[in-house]
Amino acid sequence: MASSPFLSKSPISFSSSVSTSLPWRPSLSSSAVFRFKPRRRSLTVQSKIREIFMPALSSTMTEGKIVSWIKSEGDVLSKGESVVVVESDKADMDVETFYDGILAAIVVGEGETAPVGAAIGILAETEAELEEAKAKAKAADSGAAKPEAAAVTPSTPPATANPAPAIAQPATAATSAAPAGPRKTVATPFAKKLAKQHKVDIAAVVGTGPFGRITPADVEAAAGIQPKKSAAVEPTPAAAAPSKPAAAPALPLLPGSTVVPFTTMQAAVSKNMIESLSVPTFRVGYPVNSDAIDALYAKLKSKGVTMTALLAKAVALALAQHPVVNASCKDGKSFYYNSSINIAVAVAIDGGLITPVLQDADKVDLYLLSQKWKELVGKARSKQLQPHEYNSGTFTLSNLGMFGVDRFDAILPPGQGAIMAVGASKPTVVADSDGFFSVKTDHRIVYGADLAAFLKTFAKIVENPESLTL
Repeated sequence: MASSPFLSKSPISFSSSVSTSLPWRPSLSSSAVFRFKPRRRSLTVQSKIREIFMPALSSTMTEGKIVSWIKSEGDVLSKGESVVVVESDKADMDVETFYDGILAAIVVGEGETAPVGAAIGILAETEAELEEAKAKAKAADSGAAKPEAAAVTPSTPPATANPAPAIAQPATAATSAAPAGPRKTVATPFAKKLAKQHKVDIAAVVGTGPFGRITPADVEAAAGIQPKKSAAVEPTPAAAAPSKPAAAPALPLLPGSTVVPFTTMQAAVSKNMIESLSVPTFRVGYPVNSDAIDALYAKLKSKGVTMTALLAKAVALALAQHPVVNASCKDGKSFYYNSSINIAVAVAIDGGLITPVLQDADKVDLYLLSQKWKELVGKARSKQLQPHEYNSGTFTLSNLGMFGVDRFDAILPPGQGAIMAVGASKPTVVADSDGFFSVKTDHRIVYGADLAAFLKTFAKIVENPESLTL
């Protein structure tokens, strides 16, 4: 026990005097002598077993899929070393560890998914903790460790840029020895209210919510209450509306059909497309003579310039003159002008679609922009894009002209103000080639006159493309 001045064996002498002018006010004279022993602080390491968590690799990621484990059970790990490859909703990324240690157990295997924040592996500091760590992993697999995981207080380490680190947190010694003492119970407020109402010992309830959280359904099950049917939802015949049923029954599969679940990327695309339906949009089309830009492309192609870079540069220069088309509205209550012009370009990859971003496209040289685009496409197709390389777009470009499509309707990505659909150039009766460009935009911030003025500026740049090489 740390020494206290009042329990010290060293002599302590006091002398005091009382002021006559201020009765009841004791004072300590300068002759008082104190002799203290210095206190010693002891640092106690609570535990040497840590959990490797599923990190959030993007702002929209809710779960991740284990592509492959770079390390195997029993391997010695060093801080900053890549341990596992995780598939997020947009890319595959290496995940590194923040701590030195031994990979004691793999909790989530290759091909399996886990929610963000869930333990995917167990890290032991020394060989002495291996058996305890393996026991912890087995408990997690059986579900016995879920309440313990909820009781651990996370300690967030500093973030690094690349590769993405997994957040590992120490498990306390008290948690490791949970069977020997009481554990913290985590439950929703309504679950606690139900437990009190039905006289259920909530500490004895096994939670089925995230990380073992006790839900109202868990309390009702412990109380022996059967879950309520949909009687409260179904209207009575008198109150029933004469409308069609809320949901039609699913049609049976045809014989020989195969069910293919969405990949993580396909699920993210599906979510974004549904979200985009809530935005009021309109579309404006504009035919543009493309002879001049086609000739410029033929001239610069041997120098590494791509048509995508030419179009992105032309769009960026037009947006610089019409910043409202580069604006964004995310909450439905306000909009903001973006400080940069970042052109996202849709790229089809195996199993999905992704939009690598050419950042500051209005300021970057055309040749550097082309070089950057080639790098982004390579990383996109190998699923190695970093989050800032695909989620920072302010305007999207979708080009199906290389497939011979002359016009199509693009879907506005959530959080952006506009998207341009680029069709193929077609010869006209006057021996010119016209390309059809259409832009779909968020009508909450961009109006018809704004969009028409933008397309007129864009057409002038494309028909007189000398400014693109400056």
